[in-house]
Amino acid sequence: MYAYDELDRTLLNERVAEFRDQVKRRLSGELTEDEFKMLRLQNGVYLQLHAYMFRVAIPYGTLSSKQLRRLAHIARKYDRGYGHFTTRQNIQYNWIKLAELPDALADLAEVGIHSMQTSGNNTRNVTSDQWAGVVPGEVEDPRIWSEILRQYTTLHPEFSFLPRKFKFAITASAHDRAAIKIHDIGLRLHRNAQGEVGFEVLVGGGLGRTPFIAKTINPFVHGRDLLSYVEAILRVYNRYGRRDNIYKARIKILVHELGSEKFAAEVDKEWRAMGETALTLDDGVIEEIRSRFTYPAYEKLPHMPEELKKAAADPLFERWRRNSVFTHKVQGYAIVTVSLKPVGAPPGDATAEQMDALADLADKYSFGEIRVGHEQNLALPHVPKRDLPALWKALDEIGLATPNVNLVSDIIACPGLDYCSLANARSIPIAQELTRRFANPDTAELIGRLHINISGCINACGHHHVGHIGILGVEKNGEEFYQITIGGRADENAELGMLIGPAVPFGEVADVIEDVVEAYLALRERPDELFVDTVKRLGVQPFKERVYATR
Repeated sequence: MYAYDELDRTLLNERVAEFRDQVKRRLSGELTEDEFKMLRLQNGVYLQLHAYMFRVAIPYGTLSSKQLRRLAHIARKYDRGYGHFTTRQNIQYNWIKLAELPDALADLAEVGIHSMQTSGNNTRNVTSDQWAGVVPGEVEDPRIWSEILRQYTTLHPEFSFLPRKFKFAITASAHDRAAIKIHDIGLRLHRNAQGEVGFEVLVGGGLGRTPFIAKTINPFVHGRDLLSYVEAILRVYNRYGRRDNIYKARIKILVHELGSEKFAAEVDKEWRAMGETALTLDDGVIEEIRSRFTYPAYEKLPHMPEELKKAAADPLFERWRRNSVFTHKVQGYAIVTVSLKPVGAPPGDATAEQMDALADLADKYSFGEIRVGHEQNLALPHVPKRDLPALWKALDEIGLATPNVNLVSDIIACPGLDYCSLANARSIPIAQELTRRFANPDTAELIGRLHINISGCINACGHHHVGHIGILGVEKNGEEFYQITIGGRADENAELGMLIGPAVPFGEVADVIEDVVEAYLALRERPDELFVDTVKRLGVQPFKERVYATR
């Protein structure tokens, strides 16, 4: 966990006071909605279909139990008793009252949480691997560098008034859980031949109306030069980015139109022009940030404790363990992913009661720490293996032991037309129906790893382009239709999905997805051939034939 210092606390308190005054002036009529819009957006407040939506930052997805309890408090006191965890490791509240927002911000600031720059044309929440610091094989904990970026970019003028929104993601593992290739800037931490720590820098990823996979513009930028190099990228973007056309304003369009080699040359030219004014991180600064992260005092535990051996006889526990428990870098410990995708419920939602209970479980079993993943699930990163059976029972009691992590019903979905004023179609009912169709755990395990992503509009908040199966809501003559893509992925081998054919109406979507899955089961060469590998081997046509044969 990172411990905020006095400067952080002062900044948060000053920001609350500033926003309180802005809200007061809006409510009195001194500010019009148009004048207030940019101010509220830079504090994470949207005006959605039915009410204001409030988005709270969870930097690099790390929460303390105290902070999670405060998020539960916000849900209970200011909203309707639940929150929605997003693909950017944030949490959203969909029913908050504008007049109460300053009080909610003040309550959050008490525990070191804020909503600065979670919306608006600025750098957003810096995201990272939800298993950062605990997974085997990392170069080092990428959250240290995420925190350095967070501090440098927050309220920095070069990062705050951009042509469009801007997103960072950082990973330090061979397997990319942070989806760095679909971000404006993706950073892969690694070591060069001399053993020095630095970053492969990828730029121009993003989904939405015009999706692109990020391109590598520099294979190695030394850690000490990270901030100056990133600032050079932003200077080039600010100089050449389109401000006259919202659809062409993202950096991905600039990289595409210039070409990645030309863009890289422009960045290099700008970076070198900084000369002696370029900010260099010395080792002392990096170590100071590193020192503010605290790590658990792990015990020396057996690899296979007796408690785990005994519990293995319970098939229900074993199913949950297979799908939810992952290898920790310290012997005797495990990482536990907590599914927020129960059958028939909106993906990513958690009630205030569940958040409070999970905070208690984190204190008891995970050194008081919780993580948020971009897949809209939570994780307990430091669980002793001996405690896994007891944790499973406790999670089951609060409805958080669904054994579907990485399986077909572990669906990513945006709020869609149920909440969002930009959406063309509903996402949540589609997700709910699909979880019912694939509720049988034996069927889900037979299918294996398969990710379904759903977006209610072309803005792609549900990341449908990179779902193994992607579902995009579109509007046709006032009715909800859905385009289906297959073969997408967001990991280190990121690819955009391929459209299988014409859009289908709302009532047929679940049938189409069942047809796609049945085609996969018939076409795969062996039981362990993943859906995306089958699609890559055969292409779209066999799936298209199966889906549209009777339509």
